[in-house]
Amino acid sequence: MSSSAVAYAKKNHSRFLDELKALLRIPSISTLPENKDDCRHAAEVLVAELKRIGMENARLIETEGHPLVYADWLKAAGKPTALIYGHYDVQPTDPIEEWLSPPFEPTERDGNLYARGSADDKGQVWAQIKALESLMAANGALPLNVRVLLEGEEEVGGEGIASFVASKPPELKADFALVSDTELFAPGLPTLCVGLRGMIYTELEVRGAKTDLHSGMYGGAAPNPFVSLAQMIAKLKDENGHILIPGFYDDIIPPSSEELAAWESLPFDEEHYRKTEVGSRELVGEAGYSVMERTWARPSLDVHGIPGGFIGAGAKTVIPAKALAKISMRLVPGMTPAKAFALYKAYMEKVAPAGVDIDVRLIHAGDPCLIPVNNRFVQAATKALHEVWGKDTVFIRSGGSIPIVGDFDRHLGVPSVMMGFGLPDDNIHAPNEKFHLKNFELGIESIVRFLEESAN
Repeated sequence: MSSSAVAYAKKNHSRFLDELKALLRIPSISTLPENKDDCRHAAEVLVAELKRIGMENARLIETEGHPLVYADWLKAAGKPTALIYGHYDVQPTDPIEEWLSPPFEPTERDGNLYARGSADDKGQVWAQIKALESLMAANGALPLNVRVLLEGEEEVGGEGIASFVASKPPELKADFALVSDTELFAPGLPTLCVGLRGMIYTELEVRGAKTDLHSGMYGGAAPNPFVSLAQMIAKLKDENGHILIPGFYDDIIPPSSEELAAWESLPFDEEHYRKTEVGSRELVGEAGYSVMERTWARPSLDVHGIPGGFIGAGAKTVIPAKALAKISMRLVPGMTPAKAFALYKAYMEKVAPAGVDIDVRLIHAGDPCLIPVNNRFVQAATKALHEVWGKDTVFIRSGGSIPIVGDFDRHLGVPSVMMGFGLPDDNIHAPNEKFHLKNFELGIESIVRFLEESAN
């Protein structure tokens, strides 16, 4: 069965690529209000395509934000049901001046397709849909039952899909989920991600005087919220990267010795990682832990922005009335967003300097997760990937967060197979995002074979 579907995919590869480019031209930036209509347009394009390839009940599901895309095909009696997940929204493009080609005009260079959303996640969503098309066109049916659920708010917290999944609707009854929003550990190395960090994303607001003040007249007497904010941020981590929030590390479940040994055997060049992927003079973080432990199995804390005050040309001697910082923490298995936020909030309230009031707000959160590798669908994925790539699959964790994976497990009892085809240097969330064209092709073939293996 697989040979005919794979042959169809190979024959239609150039069309698949042209269709992906058309989807990538839609600037579906979920965080910007001015792109709301673009997000809906992308969702409508996906619904139309799912209908065209033979999926049934294809429709938009409205949320308080951007709509979900749903479709199903449930005619494989006695076979398991796959829930295929992805997202059609993308990150903003700034700094726009660093793009070598326009972010929403897909451009091929050096075997890659450059565009915002190419790897994260439109290229991978399109690989999923084209795998379904190939199976349907070649065989007149799918080898198992399939539900498709795509969201438009993954980059802004995924509140709409989280509420939908928590309601446990019949549309989501499935045996496993396929999530293609991850990456290969190295080029040509088939990879399954079996662990994700969770996160809490927060805003810390510090308020001083009732209005902005002249620093000459009031400096030395009036509290400066920016100085107070800097002092508070400085107390979050020590110089060795250790988070100073009391109790923050108490519940961590460390990786097993077997998992650590497997990570040690991965083809990882720390100097290449530092120079090529990170691009910094040196790496930082907790002493005594490898780079993979620090990014996959240890919590982290980062400041993302400190908007406010005067940032125009020239000088303005003002003491701002308030200051704001956007701060997130990545969480690892054993930790919960609720407890992590409570500890963080209590600590910030304790260390706030005299003369200011603070407000600590939780913007969005997601649970960490670990997927057992001995379930039948992970084993099916391992076999399928070996057939396509000709190499043994490696199991990794990701430092990133895909909150829906935890939701699928907690609310639906559905294990996720995180089979992605990006690369570590794909510049997701950054200028010049790309998707390796060969990975797009082999990704379609891998999903075809995985769905067939899962039906057995």
